[in-house]
Parts: sequence; structure tokens; C-alpha cells
Amino acid sequence: MPELPEVEVVRRGLARWVLGARLGPVEVLHPRPVRRHEAGPLDFAGRLAGVRVTDVVRRGKFLWLALDDGDAVMAHLGMSGQLLLQPRSTPDERHLRVRIGLQFPADDSAASGRELRFVDQRMFGGLSLEKLVPTPDGLPAGLGAGGRAEPLLPAPVLHIARDPLDPDLDERALIERLRSRRTGVKRALLDQTLVSGVGNIYADEALWRARLHFARPTDQLTRPAARRLLDAVREVMREALAQGGTSFDALYVNVNGESGYFDRSLAVYGQEGRPCPRCGTPVRRDAFMNRSSFTCPHCQPRPRQGRW
Repeated sequence: MPELPEVEVVRRGLARWVLGARLGPVEVLHPRPVRRHEAGPLDFAGRLAGVRVTDVVRRGKFLWLALDDGDAVMAHLGMSGQLLLQPRSTPDERHLRVRIGLQFPADDSAASGRELRFVDQRMFGGLSLEKLVPTPDGLPAGLGAGGRAEPLLPAPVLHIARDPLDPDLDERALIERLRSRRTGVKRALLDQTLVSGVGNIYADEALWRARLHFARPTDQLTRPAARRLLDAVREVMREALAQGGTSFDALYVNVNGESGYFDRSLAVYGQEGRPCPRCGTPVRRDAFMNRSSFTCPHCQPRPRQGRW
């Protein structure tokens, strides 16, 4: 599933091409991707037609287009969702679900003749129309086209915490909240109400860089260790972002259909049996929350009483 760097790559591409555009016409080719819109696909398409995109915002893994009518189109990428910008003449993708026309006031716009397409093979993702409401802390909602967005969030995102790359993240408060939990450190990293945007891949990579086992109890972390972990999360995410995110197959692409290549730089995730880049010990895989965790047994010794 896409994590913060992948979603940020998509956000930047959308901000470049759709900011200021009016949407429409809108064509819903399959009802499932707009299933959260209770009034149905026709109402969804009708309410989008003619509204203008005022910002493209991300908070953690959540992405939305802010609209000039006070609503937002929130994109749920799910397991295989893609937002692609294509020339209108491009043949339809096999799994095209929603087509959104883009209209610009100036005919010479670089995006003229393109449309936004939501493509989703497995259809766990979707698009939804949401009301924008003030953030609880009154600060910007997250990263927008101008660096920081207005202090408005889609209602379903109110409970989502700020992410490690958010300039308004209170690092000191996050570290204290992390250390006050009674759980394993990887479980805490994956808790989107504590810190958002971190998924399985980047959690494993950050824990390896910080030399922490995934089951290390959070209430046993020192403040320097917690800070070291947060720095490692930021480091691995920035490196992944610079390379376009992590891509294991063609389902993970940016708005131009290009895959990321950070998977070539992974130290432990998916590297079971291969030598640790730091010490040469074979990487170990453990079952974890219906997924897998990858660690170096030498660099990341298992705690004696870790909480899984």
C-alpha cells in the first residue's frame, strides 16, 4: 500500500497540473470507487462539474483536492489506486474507473487537453466528496501547493496525526506521546493517530537505521533513542521521496505513470536471508500483524520482553 513518499509524489504532480482547473465533465465508469458518496455516481459527477481546484493537500497518506465550493475530493489509493494525468486522446486504461475533465481559463495552459483519471485494478480505493472543517489546532492542515495548506481538513481526516515531514509537527510532544505508550515501537509507528504516513516498508527501514527491534517497548525508549528513530524515519522518507517512492510493481506510479525506484536502496525490507548492509548478518523475517517485519538480528537485537 502506498506510504507517505508515494502519496507526496502524486500530490506534487497533481499540484503542478490541476491547480486552478475547473473540473468537468466527470464520468464514473464503475460505481464502486465512489461508494462512499451515498447519493450515487450521477450526483457525484454532477456536484464536481464546474468547481475549481484551489489546492492539492496531503496529510500523512491522505490526499485531497480542495475546491472553491468548500468541499474536497479525497482520494483513497488503497492497494492499487492511481491518479493519472493523460491526454484526452490516450486510450482508456484497462482498469479506468473515473474520468475527470480539466478546464483552464487560458487556452495556452500546459495542462490543456489533459484529463485526470482514477485507475484501480483491485478497487479497494476510491474518490469521495467531503466537507472541509477547521483543524483542531488551528494550524495548516498539511502540505499544500504553496508549502502549507489552509487550516481545513476533510472531516474523515480529523483524527489523523501530523506526519514526520509536516513543518507543524510538535516533535517534543510526539516523543513524549510515543514514550507514554505501552506497546511495541513498530505498532506505535503504524498508528496513524500518533504519527501519520508511516507504513510497513519505511517502519522497517527506519528501525534498522535506528538499530531498534520492532518489538522494543515504547515505554522503555529513552528520549535520545526516540529522537534517533524519528530522525531515521525522516531520513528514509526523504531519500525515498527523492527517488519517487518505492515500487515493487507497475501499480505504484506517479501522475505520469512512472514507477519509483527506492526499492533498490532497501536495507532490510523484503531482504530475508540477504546480508545486512551494515554487518553482513542474514536479514530475518518475522510475522507481524498479518504482515512481515524484517530485521538484522545483530544490529537490532530482540528485547527480552518485547510487546508484539
